Amino acid sequence: MFGLAPLGLSLAALLGVAAGAPMCLSQQLRMQGDYMLGGLFPMSSTEGKGLGHRTKPEISTCTGFSALGLLWALAMKMAVEEINNGSHLLPGLRLGYDLLDTCAEPTVAMKPSLVFLTKAGSHDIAAYCNYTQYQPRVLAVIGPHSSELALVTGKFFGFFLMPQVSYGASTDRLSNRETFPSFFRTVPSDRVQLQAIVELLMVFGWNWVVAIGSDDEYGRQGLSIFSSLASARGICIAHEGVVPLPRGQSTLTSQVEKLMQIVNQSSVQVVVLFSSALAAHTLFSYCVHSQLEPKVWVASEAWLASELLTMLPGMEQVGTILGFLMRGSQLPEFSEYVARCLALASDPAFCASLDTVSQGLEEDVVGPRCPHCDHITMQNLSAGLLHHQTFAAYAAVYSVAQALHNTLHCNASGCPARDPVRPWQLLEKMYNMSFWARDLEMAFDASGNVDMQYDLKLWLWQNKALKLHTVGSFDGQLQFNRSQIKWHTWDNKEPVSQCSRQCADGQVRRVKGSHSCCYDCTDCKAGTYRSSTDDLFCHSCDLKEWSPDRSTRCFLRTPKFLAWGEPTTLGLLMLLGLVLGLVLATLGLFLCHQNSPMVQASGGPLACFGLACLGMVCLSVLLFPGWPSSTSCLAQQPLSHLPLTGCLSTLFLQAAETFVESELPQGWTEQLQGQLRGPGAWLVVLLTVLAEAALCTWYLVAFPPEVVTNWKALPQEVLVHCQVRSWISFGLVHTVNATLAFLCFLGTFLVQSQPGRYNRARGLTFAMLAYFIIWISFVPILANVHVAYQPAVQMGAILLCALGILAAVYLPKCYLLLWHPALNTPEFFLGERTGVVGETQGNRESGPTNSPSVTTTQ
Repeated sequence: MFGLAPLGLSLAALLGVAAGAPMCLSQQLRMQGDYMLGGLFPMSSTEGKGLGHRTKPEISTCTGFSALGLLWALAMKMAVEEINNGSHLLPGLRLGYDLLDTCAEPTVAMKPSLVFLTKAGSHDIAAYCNYTQYQPRVLAVIGPHSSELALVTGKFFGFFLMPQVSYGASTDRLSNRETFPSFFRTVPSDRVQLQAIVELLMVFGWNWVVAIGSDDEYGRQGLSIFSSLASARGICIAHEGVVPLPRGQSTLTSQVEKLMQIVNQSSVQVVVLFSSALAAHTLFSYCVHSQLEPKVWVASEAWLASELLTMLPGMEQVGTILGFLMRGSQLPEFSEYVARCLALASDPAFCASLDTVSQGLEEDVVGPRCPHCDHITMQNLSAGLLHHQTFAAYAAVYSVAQALHNTLHCNASGCPARDPVRPWQLLEKMYNMSFWARDLEMAFDASGNVDMQYDLKLWLWQNKALKLHTVGSFDGQLQFNRSQIKWHTWDNKEPVSQCSRQCADGQVRRVKGSHSCCYDCTDCKAGTYRSSTDDLFCHSCDLKEWSPDRSTRCFLRTPKFLAWGEPTTLGLLMLLGLVLGLVLATLGLFLCHQNSPMVQASGGPLACFGLACLGMVCLSVLLFPGWPSSTSCLAQQPLSHLPLTGCLSTLFLQAAETFVESELPQGWTEQLQGQLRGPGAWLVVLLTVLAEAALCTWYLVAFPPEVVTNWKALPQEVLVHCQVRSWISFGLVHTVNATLAFLCFLGTFLVQSQPGRYNRARGLTFAMLAYFIIWISFVPILANVHVAYQPAVQMGAILLCALGILAAVYLPKCYLLLWHPALNTPEFFLGERTGVVGETQGNRESGPTNSPSVTTTQ
């Protein structure tokens, strides 16, 4: 039988209204209690013309009826009755309420606010120096619903430090404790909702949007916060505008038309509309009428679920609508409670039992509480029963009850007796207070805000019926399912709203104009990189790093030196093997024929010594490849120049002997030849080697080469090489060898060869020419080649120099020794019995050998 009671009451209400019987619902909006709570609700609206037309401070006439305002008032009424009927919060005490109409107009809301501030039992607000002992009519105020009203009433209540808990005012300005010290709310600040909107734009990559707000505190403040949040995340606002509130029809239409033409003509595909429901209705009415291009509309909480928009014909044509709604706890019995209130209001016996004695003051001052409430049915209220803001009004009452519970130190047995609590005493307990509303725990932070989750809602049309489909949530982080979103595009693809395409990896943006989202993409050069997609400039790599063109990171440099396995090194090692093999073969051949006239004519032991030195010259190139070390850097030049000096000194002796034989008188020749072939020859070799050793010692002491790590020589590697500290000293090391070569060349260049004898001067001349050509060419090549390849150049020069000397001086003798052994005679090489030898030579040349290299005309 109890389960049928709400149905019977509702039926009675419907029957009563149908029969034309007056209702007393407005009389239920006030109830006496131990502590009174005031309520500000928009249960009606003012006349269409603006308040600026008034010429006298007369009362504004409230017309129309707001079902949501009444439902929010009934939610507060239900919460008070639950607290009074329960024993958890205020056992033994009763809360009362006085619910007044604001007409959704700030100037109208001032009057009930002043009524709440009047002294208890009076209709006056006295002027005192100190209001500590002042006891106003109500202990706290629930409401109002909008930021526009709360900014006005908040300063009234803040002066008296009367707690005010709003269930809908969300502007961020109300978080300022200096201006609104007693303001609290059970909805989050607009800043939280706008952070969620910015996160949504970032996830979809929409960085080119239009931002529109209503021309009121809610819209203007929302636009300001959105602009700052969007700018910080790299989102550009192509155009920003406001929709005027509908007060002057002609001006309104022209402003909306101008605004939407700008939006429709731009390339922007996403519009953020942070607006009141009334202004949004005006905007979309024009969009539907003008059949503008569909867009993605990101809605604010104020109009996302408003009947003004959901019932507007043609809304399915405007595009995709997404927005965030606060998630609260469910009130499943609220519809039954509303039906019960309507049923009681139609019951004459119940209406007669209501206390009407003390209703004169409020109605005389503020007018009838809700004149339209006595002529409604359940059908008028059914559409708003599930509105998300209903729970916020319900929770606001529980916050005040919890604060009063804490102030009175209530427990399970009751609340201790004490003097009446004053508003400022209650306010002290509300800062940073947590409380429960149904199964949801809530808490006020230092600014009076609560932390609530948001649901991401999508307008989903099914057979022209609208459904608010939940596709995600926001609790500091955005989570949603892309596949559940149905877009307005013909292929259901996500719309793109960007001024410029995303730059590829390794490219940075070069901004064009005033918007950072409009840019050209430029490549990062080698040695620079792009660290993030928001970079406007390429970052340089560290000294020890490198990067290629269009890079997003840097790489560590690898060491670079003349490695053994490089193709260049392998080629030079092959040349080394060839030259060294020829030198060793020649040396072996000379040792096997050391007593022959040819070897004796070449200097005998000095020739073998010269070949050994030439082999050491070849082996010195092994100091250049591999990882450079201090030892190898110091040994490179001495070990390559000293053996070369030994070899050139033996050639110098041969050149001197040739010059003496051909250019000096016979008497001097025999005397000088004895000195050039005996111990004096070894003395000359020793002195030249000592001179070169002295130069090398000075070079190593004064300008020692050192291992250097060069980070800038190569683009991708770090060069490790032996650095020459002084190129002048490096050149002076070559002085002894160059002098010996020059003297050899002078001693043999103009020498006339004798008929019937081996032309020794020619080989020495060509050897010295090869020496000068190689080392003179070495200078410009070394100066122009990259420092990484300078060791290879030095290796090549040394090996070619050795090969030139070997090919010009020693290999022709080996040829005669192996293929023309008959010419290996004292007459041919030493010049003894010249005439006979010449005749024999002539006869041999007519023989089968017929080689031009052994003719007497050489």
